[in-house]
Amino acid sequence: MKILKRTFAFILCVTIILSCTLITNAESNKYENKYPFIFVHGMFGWGRDEGINKIIPYWGATTGSLMEYLESKNIEAYDVSVGPLSSAWDNACEIYAQLTGSTVDYGEAHSKAHGHDRYGRTYEKALVPDWSENKKVHLIGHSHGGQAARLLAHLLAHGDKDEINATDKNSISPLFTGEKEHLVESVTTICTPNNGTTSYNFCETFYLKPIMSIIATYYAGIVGRSFLNGTLVDFHLEHFGLTNIPGETIAKEELQVAVDKFGNTKDAVVYDLSLEGAKNLNDKIEISENINYFCYAYDASGKWSKLPINTDFLFLAFTGTLLLLYGTPEDTFGIIFNDEWLSNDGLVNTASAKNPLDEPAREFDGEIVKGVWNVMPTRVGDHGTPIGLFSKKADVHALYDEMTEMLMSLEK
Repeated sequence: MKILKRTFAFILCVTIILSCTLITNAESNKYENKYPFIFVHGMFGWGRDEGINKIIPYWGATTGSLMEYLESKNIEAYDVSVGPLSSAWDNACEIYAQLTGSTVDYGEAHSKAHGHDRYGRTYEKALVPDWSENKKVHLIGHSHGGQAARLLAHLLAHGDKDEINATDKNSISPLFTGEKEHLVESVTTICTPNNGTTSYNFCETFYLKPIMSIIATYYAGIVGRSFLNGTLVDFHLEHFGLTNIPGETIAKEELQVAVDKFGNTKDAVVYDLSLEGAKNLNDKIEISENINYFCYAYDASGKWSKLPINTDFLFLAFTGTLLLLYGTPEDTFGIIFNDEWLSNDGLVNTASAKNPLDEPAREFDGEIVKGVWNVMPTRVGDHGTPIGLFSKKADVHALYDEMTEMLMSLEK
């Protein structure tokens, strides 16, 4: 009898040990990769380095910090801070410097072409110090942040011929030399005007663009030279001499000189959002066959009407209605407009938030194909819905649970 009891006890122990081992192995093999997620904000946005993010986080907004939620699930996630009025090019350079812990290099050729300093601030600590083929990154951009993420991936993979030709090989930034596509696992755009937005054309038609540009530039210049710079907001426009580097008290240019310089440049977010600016970006950016691409578009239109009624933010309902009434512009820049361009998320046309028109794409059917845009099903909501602006917390968390699990399932 004792022998039977001992035998039974031994078998039970072995079973428990094997079960625990299998469960542990299953959990560890649940995801193919545990690469960091890099979140890039859009126009007028901010990141974790800015004081405003403690008041209302850009990623999560009224639903609470999305970064804290992801970190609570042991997901490595960083919300970078880049120039909210700057171009996708300048933003890409700023992201690279933050990831690598280096000085921002906007490029010799690019800086000369746009009349600003080549170098920006220095980041002493790398966000991803072990960034390599064994620890790639997932780039996720909302709105204009998606354009910056796309351009960063392009530069890492293909480099830039103008910078290579204009820069001494001993001083050129590694960002511009290419052959680094192995550092990026995926690029995901959310509500991104990949083909521009007719919001720009509407503002230009009704003479709102110059007024808004002047107000935004003066606001950046004045606030960016005050004690609020770096403590509340950060415009990252020191290379134009418009704002201070946080911790420094003197901008490089007189306010009016810097305002005129930045106010008249195409090296800015406003131009990137135009149909022309987006086309120029698309002409420059090449897709990589070894990177996974995903795009999420939102539509605030009602079921029986194009009116943007599926929004909890009155301002976006208003702007979305204006876009609908405005229709489509005459200057197409190669775009063939259809009724889908009338649908919008309040700021960006739903059709434009899908894949760049000059790159291969397929409707997502559950199978992920590398090297082409996987166009995710269009979601109901407005431009702020996916970042938690007046959204339901459960819905926001469900979106990023689904997204991060899908991206972590990608094969190494």
